[in-house]
This record gives sequence, structure tokens and C-alpha cells, in this order.
Amino acid sequence: MRVTIWGCRGSVATPGPETVEYGGNTSCVEVSLADGTVLVFDAGTGIRELGIELIDRGARRLNVLLTHLHLDHLEGLRFFAPLWDERVTLDIWGPPSPVLSLEERIRRSFSPPLFPIDLRDLPAQVRFRDVPRQRWELEGASLAADLILHPGPTVGFRIKTAESSMAYLPDHEPALAGITDRSTDWISGGSIAEKADLLLHDAQYSEEEYEERIGWGHTSVADAVGFTQAVAARRLVLFHHEPLHTDELLARLEAHAQSLVARNEEQPTLAREGMVVELP
Repeated sequence: MRVTIWGCRGSVATPGPETVEYGGNTSCVEVSLADGTVLVFDAGTGIRELGIELIDRGARRLNVLLTHLHLDHLEGLRFFAPLWDERVTLDIWGPPSPVLSLEERIRRSFSPPLFPIDLRDLPAQVRFRDVPRQRWELEGASLAADLILHPGPTVGFRIKTAESSMAYLPDHEPALAGITDRSTDWISGGSIAEKADLLLHDAQYSEEEYEERIGWGHTSVADAVGFTQAVAARRLVLFHHEPLHTDELLARLEAHAQSLVARNEEQPTLAREGMVVELP
């Protein structure tokens, strides 16, 4: 499993000289499997560059899995090159809603005055699929999803192959329901992240910032580390960086996260745009 980060900023894209090292594009992660299968997690602005590369690779069959429909996880979809290629078949997965279908909710961003082209006029063959509540097989990998604590219908994803597993929870506030002294089943996102070889997890705030933003749906660096320890995930990559955090501040938060674990443990790292993680 090869994991490539195309965007890891939270809330809004932040291009500029102070965000060069960690990147300013919003959430998008590519997972490539040994047989060449590509799964795309979230469609923030990072998906634009990924789409160009996928066309260059000759990709014809793709799956995009959305954790939720907040704009920072959806705003790049309209500029995803495979959508504009009639040779491509694309399945878009997202959390179900009791109010509107996934297609109806996404169509809002593909209509005037937000966008000039209707979703129904896209050249690619697009299908919309609700994320199942049970495990399912997709392109040779085993996937699982579960609702997690974040405003609006939001899921975390787990992908597992015969050799390794990755959990992806970019927008998550497990501290609201409690992390310490609880079994994994009673921790939000616990079943998704338990013993994952790689965990990409929300760490938008410092502890001081989080105290002023409780209930906003995001996590402090310390709580992200605590969550990782509680679910016994092996490696933590801190994700969904606060738009106001510069490269300098993010480097300090990374050092702080590493100070919270023992020296002989796997050290947490901050997600960086362009980062590649190879799993067995």
C-alpha cells in the first residue's frame, strides 16, 4: 500500500510563502495498491493536481471516498480532471443522509451561481454510492467505515490489505465523548483506527486553541496522540492543519507531539503535501 498526501490543510486552502513546507491544499489522499488500483480519499483542492497525474497515467476506473461534504473536502471535485474524461468510470462514495441523496447534495456545488456546469452534464460515467455500515470489498481491498464525532454526517475510513492497514479520520473530535479509560468500542472512531499500521488523524489545534473551540469537530495535537495510544495504532500522521498555522508553528507542534511519546515509540509526524508513506 502506497499512501500519497496531496492535501492536508483544514477548513480552507492557504497558499502562500508561510505554508510552503507543509502545504496549503485541503484534504486529499491517494492510496495505491500493489496491483495498480487507486483509491482517493476526499476531494479537497489537493485532488486537482492528483487528477492531472491520473489522466497522465491512463487511469480509467476510479473510486473517490468522501468522509463528509464540508467544502474543504469537496471543493476540488469540480476540477478533478477524470470527471471531464468520457473514458473514465468513477464511483463517488459518501455518508448517507436521511434528507437528501449523496448525488443531490453534491449537485448543489455543480450548479449556478456556484458553478456553470450541471453535474448531469459531466463526460465521465459517474455513480454515487452510500458508504455501507458493514465492511465491504473494493478493488481487492477490504474497507470499513463508521460514523464519527464531527458536525453533520461524517465517517472515518479504514482500508486493509493482506499485509497492512490504514485509518483515515481527518475531521474528528473524539475528546467530546472521552478517550482515556475507555474500551475501544466506546471511543469515537475506535473501531476504525484500532491497531492500524498508519493513522491519519485530525490535529488542527494546540491544546490552548482547542479549549476555545470545543465542539467545533476538531482535535488538539495532544488528544490526537492520546487517541492513537488508546487505539494502539502504530504510526500517527497529524492531519488537517489549521489555516492560521504557519510552517514555523506547525514545526513546533510536531516537536510537541513527539515530546508526548516515549523515545522508543514510533514518533508522530505532521502530514506534508507530497509526503509518501510505503506500507508493506
